[in-house]
Amino acid sequence: MHIRFVTKTIHAYLDYPVALSLLALPFILGVGLENPWARWISPATGVAAFILTLLTDHATGVIRVIPYWLHVAVDRLVGVVFLIVPFVFGMQGLDMWYYLANAVAVLVVTTVLNAPEPKADAAHLARA
Repeated sequence: MHIRFVTKTIHAYLDYPVALSLLALPFILGVGLENPWARWISPATGVAAFILTLLTDHATGVIRVIPYWLHVAVDRLVGVVFLIVPFVFGMQGLDMWYYLANAVAVLVVTTVLNAPEPKADAAHLARA
């Protein structure tokens, strides 16, 4: 298997579970017991990710108004923000590791594992 296997379709099917996990995991794992920012940044991001997925032009988008490339760019931005958040908000222990693990996961999926869009999609974007 080629390392860049996360296609647009695979990404689309990952989006909803990821959004829901960002909403639920802080409460399940006990993230943010000592730092309220740690408890609420992830669920807020989960809501935004859910809305972004609904609006993205891919297999699971409902109202397809956001181009996929922009969706991926927003995902990468979230990864970078999650790298910075623990240090800005003075998180430690589980809170810090939760955000750092999510940051690494998002950045690996959207950069290292992200498959380039097929030529047909790129040609369609050029005409738009």
